[in-house]
Amino acid sequence: MDMSHTHHNHHNDMTMSPPITDSHGDHEHPDTGHMMMQMTFYLGYKNVELLFAWLVINTPGEMAGACIGVFLLAVFYEGLKIGREVLLRRNQVNVRYNSMPVPGADGTILMETHKTVGQRMLSVAHLLQTVLHIIQVVVSYFLMLVFMTYNGYLCIAVAAGAGFGYFIFSWKKAVVVDITEHCH
Repeated sequence: MDMSHTHHNHHNDMTMSPPITDSHGDHEHPDTGHMMMQMTFYLGYKNVELLFAWLVINTPGEMAGACIGVFLLAVFYEGLKIGREVLLRRNQVNVRYNSMPVPGADGTILMETHKTVGQRMLSVAHLLQTVLHIIQVVVSYFLMLVFMTYNGYLCIAVAAGAGFGYFIFSWKKAVVVDITEHCH
């Protein structure tokens, strides 16, 4: 019995059809109807999955709402970063200043001061910082994943929200500079 004739060619069964692309840049696999991951930037609003399978954008209104939500999430992220810094400064413990002589340009001796800040590990302040850090990491990954949809509208919302958040939350940080923090 010749075994070569009974062997089926499974290679043809496993090949995938190319994705179908509509005028909005949306990709759908023709055999399964499932969405394909977009790998280039595009401007579209149909069948855009946003973070979760059940959160699918299909209309211009839904896209506008998603952009507003993503914008606010990016603003929140920037506020959270600055808020954590402010909270850390407020709850500083074990502040130490270390000074060391540094030779100046004209032969004089300058004193350079470094500030070391510590926090107790088992404290409410450190526990709060830890929880806020976890939230910050999750939000940052959500924003990264939103950007990775390659949808131009959502990418613009992330960038605009981050810029606006930085603008409204970081201006005080730039004005209030500790004199000991100039030596980095």
